[in-house]
This record gives sequence, C-alpha cells and structure tokens, in this order.
Amino acid sequence: MLFNSISFAVFLPIIFILYWFVTNKSLKFQNFLLLGASYYFYACWDWRFLFLLVFSTLLDFYSAIAMSNAKNDRIKKFWFWLSISINLGFLGIFKYYNFFAESFSSAISNFGFHINTWTLNIILPVGISFYTFHGLSYVIDCYQNKIKEERNFIDYSLFVSFFPLLVAGPIERATHLLPQIKNQRIFNYENAISGLRQILWGLFKKVVIADQCAQYANMVFNNSENYSGSTLLIGAVFFALQIYGDFSGYSDIALGVARLFGFELLKNFAFPYFSRDIAEFWRRWHISLSTWFRDYLYIPLGGGRGGTWIRIRNTFAIFLVSGFWHGANWTFIVWGGLNALLMMPSIVNHTNRANLEIVAKGSLLPTFKELFQMCSTFLLVVFVWIFFRAESLIHAFQYIGGIFSNTIFSLPAIQIPKRLIFIIFIFIFIEWLGRENEFALQKINLRTPKLLKWGLYYVLIFLILYYAGSDEQFIYFQF
Repeated sequence: MLFNSISFAVFLPIIFILYWFVTNKSLKFQNFLLLGASYYFYACWDWRFLFLLVFSTLLDFYSAIAMSNAKNDRIKKFWFWLSISINLGFLGIFKYYNFFAESFSSAISNFGFHINTWTLNIILPVGISFYTFHGLSYVIDCYQNKIKEERNFIDYSLFVSFFPLLVAGPIERATHLLPQIKNQRIFNYENAISGLRQILWGLFKKVVIADQCAQYANMVFNNSENYSGSTLLIGAVFFALQIYGDFSGYSDIALGVARLFGFELLKNFAFPYFSRDIAEFWRRWHISLSTWFRDYLYIPLGGGRGGTWIRIRNTFAIFLVSGFWHGANWTFIVWGGLNALLMMPSIVNHTNRANLEIVAKGSLLPTFKELFQMCSTFLLVVFVWIFFRAESLIHAFQYIGGIFSNTIFSLPAIQIPKRLIFIIFIFIFIEWLGRENEFALQKINLRTPKLLKWGLYYVLIFLILYYAGSDEQFIYFQF
C-alpha cells in the first residue's frame, strides 16, 4: 500500500476514526489496533513476507528477555550474537547473496576459471533493511544496558512495525518510540492539523516534484548514450530533485501520519540541499540512518578519537557500509566511497562541524559566499548521485564522460515544460522560507493571512490531484 494511493486514502481515515473514537478508552486496544493495521499495511504489498517481519520481531523480543535473565555473560553473549547473526543472515540472504555469488564468479573468471553460480530467484522483502535496523538497535541497546528489555509483546511489535515508518523509515530507536507507545496519547487538535499540513507537503513533494522529475531523469538515464553533455547534466539534476522529493516526501508523510495518532517520529531531513559543505549535507540527509551508523559503527570504531588517520578510516567505514546498505551493487559502494572522499577536506582540516546552524538563519537571503557554497555543494552531490542512479559502474563512467565532453555547451535535447520549471522554483522558494522549521509549511498558519494560507493549500491539493496517477513507487522501497 502506497502513501500516494487511493487505498491508503481510504485506510488512513478508517484507522484514525477507530483509534480516536472506538479504542480511545484503552491504551492496550489502541496499540493492538495500530499493530493490526501495520500488519495489514505490510501484507498489502506481499502477505508471504509477513512471516519474516513477525519472526524477526519474535527473535529480538525474546533475545532481549533472555539476555536480561542470563545468569552469566557467556549466556548473555550467546543470545546477543544469535539475534545479530540471524537478523544479518536474513538480510544477507535476501539482499546480498546474489551480489556476492555473482561477484565471486566474476573474480574467478579473471583467472581463467568458469563456474556456474547458483543464485536465488527471490523478491527483496520491502522495508527489510529498515525494520531489521530497528531490531538491531534495540538488541544492542539492551545488551549494553542502555535500555531495559520490553516484556509487552504488542508494544514491542508496534515499535518495530508501526505502519508510517515500516517500509522506508525513519529508522526509530526504542529509547525514543517505545515510551510513546507505552504512554497514554491524548488527541491534540494543533498536532493533528500540523500532521495534515506535513502530509500535504509530503504528497506535493512526491507526486508533483519527484514523479514529474522522474519522467525526465528516467528518459535521460535510460538512453544516456543518445544525449549531449548538457542534457545529461539536466538529467542528473532532475534525479537529484527526484530522490529528494521522493524520500523526504515519504518522510514528511510518515511523520505527519504518526502525528495524527499522537506520535512524534525522528526527523529524517533538514533541508539538505541548502548545505554549505558535504559534512553539513550528511547531517541533514537521511538523518536517522546517519545517526544510526554514527552510534553503532563510527563511535564503536573509535569515532574521532585517536588522530586524523583513525577519523579517516572510520569515516570511510561508515560511508562504505552505508553505500552497501543501500543496495547490492558496486555503484552504491562507489557512491559511498565518493562521499567519504568528499568529506576528507573537512575531516583533515577539522571543519566538519563548521556549519551546524541552518544557512542564513534569521535572514531572508544568503550572502554571496553562502550562495556559492550551497551551489558548489549541490553540484558535488549531483555528481555522486549519478553512481546511485546508474545501472552499473560502466554506465556511470560513460554518463560522466558524456557530461564532460564538448557537447556540454550544446543546447539540451529535451524540452522541459515551463510550468514544471516554474513549480520547481516555487517549491524551492517555499522550502527556503521554511528552512528554519521542522518542515516547510510548519509555521505557515502563524505567518500568513487566512486567504493566502488557504489559497496555498488549495493550489497544492489541485496540483497533487492534477499530477496524480503516476506508477512511480517510492525509491527507498527497494532498500
């Protein structure tokens, strides 16, 4: 079930009414309702993989209890590593087995040996990387005594599979979400309105920005050998807009839906394309994943302690693993490595935390220096996105070679509708005005006259309905 589908538009109001008007007297019934709704939401994609979600939930739930009841460290470690190994094992089989098998076969063939590789013809369960990381963080935190084990199976299951975040995040922490699940929620009108506003903005990002940009990005990437350098550059820029609108749009909808039910999920995006360097970009892009790798990989490896070379090693480690997390393809690993390389100047010069505040805070316009920094950072990000979008490394290098040819100065071979260009500029303008908030429309009711406010709402709804009907799924469903 997609957030931008008719089925979800029917599903959400039904669950909302049952939640606040039927089960509102009992926290237990509310949580049970949300858990059932979450399993139904997931089963709508493919009910056969529901067992994998339930099994992973049971494994981590009972492993945490077993660790708590363990009489010695040896037993505690056994249950810890059992949970970690099985979770990573499932992830490895479904997501990475074919990659390793084919890479091994290709490497062996370079030495003159030819083997028939046995690969698995299986579908990647949607959201497996996200709910696996939910469970991993919970088990690790319990093992390190950072959190007490949860003994209510319904509450823990809801933490793992809460439907707004189930298939594409944000990656929640038990320390943040479980207390909200266990505490009584009271309907708050202002929070609900804020949630609806964030859902509206997320749908606009997905349906109007991401899906329309996807048409031109796909056209160019799928036929890149036929286009000039200027057209290839436009295709890369449109993919950068697509993936931002798509993924941050999903996150906005997820956070808005959760707020309708009285939950506050972790913020996942903070206007990353207004960043002044790559380090700032990664503090603002997919925040829940970046902080997950920081807490469970970067810091255990030593973090920033131990000198520059240790920081360089640890930075490459988290970016390479992050690239591999995104997909079983060498393009993602190179994408991660390139981001690590782009981080090196700030790591070596100790400037990676130079830009902690949003750009031009308190000002309407950025300085020329800030504008140059934002533009140059955006172009670097566009460049590395090419590896993320390309089908293979060969495709990526050919695409980049096509950009840096003498045809870069030719007129683009595709015609972008003027109305789409206008809409994109308006989108960027609204994001810029709202960059100091949690999301672009958060404070619009406090800043704008009623006529202008409702006029904007109606325009956004009209554009969403006008451009609706695309079969473009959310990009991060594949991860």
